Amino acid sequence: QVQLAESGGGLVQPGGSLRLSCQASGRVAEIQSMSWFRQAPGKQRELVASTSRLGSTTVADSVRGRFTIIRDNAKSTVALQMNSLKPEDTAVYYCHVRSGSDGLVVNWGQGTQVTVSS
Repeated sequence: QVQLAESGGGLVQPGGSLRLSCQASGRVAEIQSMSWFRQAPGKQRELVASTSRLGSTTVADSVRGRFTIIRDNAKSTVALQMNSLKPEDTAVYYCHVRSGSDGLVVNWGQGTQVTVSS
């Protein structure tokens, strides 16, 4: 299993920036993909950005050009740099990893609240 610890959420004004961080521990050598999801009140959890072990990335259309996912395999971390934040980015953000040789073991972080409001 992989344990995940997130940090960096908070309250920010529209147009501002935040950086979320996720530290993985445990069986980190088996991590395949590392991702960020978010869930706004009354909505389904959605993928924000994902990065594979080899560095390929996927970014949701709604955040492309504003959010960047940054993975450091040596430190077993994944960060989400969020710029030009909008009120609609308000959500609980979750770190997510797939591990194991087949990538079928899934672990979630506890979530961190991001609120974009003036």
